[in-house]
Amino acid sequence: MKKAFIQLHIAVFLAGFTGILGRLISLNEGMLVWYRLLITSLTMWILFSIQKKLQRIARIDMLKLAGIGFIAALHWVTFYGSIKYANASVALVCFSSIGFFTALLEPAIVRVPVKWIEVFLGLLVIGGIYIIFHFDTRYKTGIILGVISAFLLAIVMIILRQFVQRINTQTILTYQLTGGFITLSACMPFYLHYFPAANFLPGWENLAWLLVLSWFCSVWAFQLSAAALKKLSAFTVNLNFNLEPVYGIILAFIVFKENEFLSKWFYAGFAIIAAALLIHIIILLKEQKRNTGYAGN
Repeated sequence: MKKAFIQLHIAVFLAGFTGILGRLISLNEGMLVWYRLLITSLTMWILFSIQKKLQRIARIDMLKLAGIGFIAALHWVTFYGSIKYANASVALVCFSSIGFFTALLEPAIVRVPVKWIEVFLGLLVIGGIYIIFHFDTRYKTGIILGVISAFLLAIVMIILRQFVQRINTQTILTYQLTGGFITLSACMPFYLHYFPAANFLPGWENLAWLLVLSWFCSVWAFQLSAAALKKLSAFTVNLNFNLEPVYGIILAFIVFKENEFLSKWFYAGFAIIAAALLIHIIILLKEQKRNTGYAGN
């Protein structure tokens, strides 16, 4: 159990580190995501084929996962765009709004009851983001992209749950990322026409960071979280991933000294967001305790 917790926290830490790499890699957001998808999907095909973890799936499932992959690719493009136009701290704060969009979209997509407490907490998060948006005009473009990124990821996570029951996660992720790479490649000529890239080839330093992003923050992080999930409940894994923005912001403060450039309004907004996340964690813990108690009766 202790090993599983360590694996989980390393995975969460690596997920938070992606924001730092978004600043370290000098490629524009479109090219960054294109290379990340290329390296990650290729690695997964090789690794999971050797491990014999890839399932044969129907063509319709391939197409659906490719479509989800395209939405996921757009999520990454807007997330790294948020970092480029603002900074890692702002992008990760906006990432916290995924809970709000999930609470709103899940009832409409999969016909489950609305969880009003999650909607309320999500509104608190949006309120915190609005404070930063309204009073710190430097980051408006980055904040808009960050919120769009969270919206897109919420759609991806909701739809992917429909596949988990019958397809293993290695197969889902491999086809999803491959589909994201293919569909993004098809869009790149149009994207680069409107958002020209200064460099198409990454260079040695960018390539090194791209390999860290793909191999450590994508493939290895997935392997760690999957291993942890075998010992820990999905509830525990999801709860700990709430720490991702916190880890990322702390890293941004340490590596880039972003705390020196953020206004008091950022901290005011972030305090509201942190309070909402804390309340959500407390509610989830109480629900888990109550459900465990009922199970024992």
